Amino acid sequence: MIKNSAQLVGNGLDDVSRRLRMDACSVLEAALTAVDPEQAIFNALKLENDVLNFEGGSVKLSDVNRVLVVGGGKAGGLMARAIEKLLGDRIDTGLVNVLEGTENAVNLKKIKLHGANHPVPSGSGVKGVKQMLELTEGLCEDDLVISLISGGGSALMPYPAEGIGLDDLQSITGSLLRAGATINELNAVRKHLSAFKGGQLARHCAPARVVSLILSDVIGDPLDIIASGPTAPDTSSFSDALAVLERYGLWDDAPKNIKTRIKGGIEGEIPDTPKEDDPLFKRVHNILTANNVIAASAAREKAAELGYNSMVLSTYIEGEARSVGMILTGISKEINKRDQPLKKPAALIIGGETTVTVKGEGVGGRNMEVALGASMKLGGFPCLVAALGTDGIDGPTESAGAFVDRYTLKRSNEKGLEPEQYLDENDSYHFFKELGDCIMTGPTGTNVNDLSLILIR
Repeated sequence: MIKNSAQLVGNGLDDVSRRLRMDACSVLEAALTAVDPEQAIFNALKLENDVLNFEGGSVKLSDVNRVLVVGGGKAGGLMARAIEKLLGDRIDTGLVNVLEGTENAVNLKKIKLHGANHPVPSGSGVKGVKQMLELTEGLCEDDLVISLISGGGSALMPYPAEGIGLDDLQSITGSLLRAGATINELNAVRKHLSAFKGGQLARHCAPARVVSLILSDVIGDPLDIIASGPTAPDTSSFSDALAVLERYGLWDDAPKNIKTRIKGGIEGEIPDTPKEDDPLFKRVHNILTANNVIAASAAREKAAELGYNSMVLSTYIEGEARSVGMILTGISKEINKRDQPLKKPAALIIGGETTVTVKGEGVGGRNMEVALGASMKLGGFPCLVAALGTDGIDGPTESAGAFVDRYTLKRSNEKGLEPEQYLDENDSYHFFKELGDCIMTGPTGTNVNDLSLILIR
């Protein structure tokens, strides 16, 4: 899965560092394998004769009028392929929005994959959602909608609410991303500017039965936040959306259409998104199929197999990426000096999702910025820190993350690269590209947050 593993290992300057790099590749690949979207679908759905079984219910397919498949996210292609393998000709039709450029990555017969943009929504994404809504228009109780939801779905499935333009969505999404808003904050705003998110797909499909298969890219797996929860009850309100924009100083300069809609929602002139007590959710089954915990656990098991004392420290890590990187080096020093919280050889796995407050003009991603932050304080003992985006795409780059070890500063100094300068410019990608320490996987077809790894021998 790591296409440049030979290069990454070869960048080690001694036998121990090469061993650490080789082991890191194995551990990260094990994590990605564990959250394969196809296998996640097969684990969640079981077809026995004519009955489709899933957590919390079952459907007798001979009683179903039509089976329709809709959804979106970075794992959409592989999830769709799994559904076709499972249900075959029982599927009438379907459409799933995926990352532009990956729509031909798998061959499907019944479900169309439609390319859309990420992280800023595009007209192509709107077109795909419009087709989904047309496919699911006027459904009855005997129809079944299978919804495939995965990380990235918020941007890949845009559908502006009445009075909101795509340019409004693009503007506010870009502003929130640059300000370092968390995914929860970002989606609280997006749900209230959409006619699709925040349970509104489920509202549109009623009274049909909806089975929504969800691959989580959000810390703690809140179903209403993953891809902005198109089939989940919404826990946020118009007031929450306003609070987010005010918190980041974006309200005063927000597009007029956005301010008008949010004010109208707060004043009760516009209906809010459906909440948990809405009767429509009695016929909606939201099923979590894979998450960061599964990936982190697989990484821990692989590290133990390789001879490390291994531990998942947390899957709830958030914060400014460079600061998290520096914290990881502090933990590595504690392990090296005092064998706490693990004795050497040690493998510590950390899951979650950091943020980057963009101030420079460079190119990078949160995982590479974690790694670059770690490089600043990493000690001179046998240690490696890796940071990986499980979707294989770290920021607007082709890199998934990066490796750093005790020789990173030495190698960067020899090339005239100053880590602090690259951090100030938010240019982590070019720093690691020069060193050949970018992790290159290409789009993985999955997305369950980020993983960081500390290995010490």
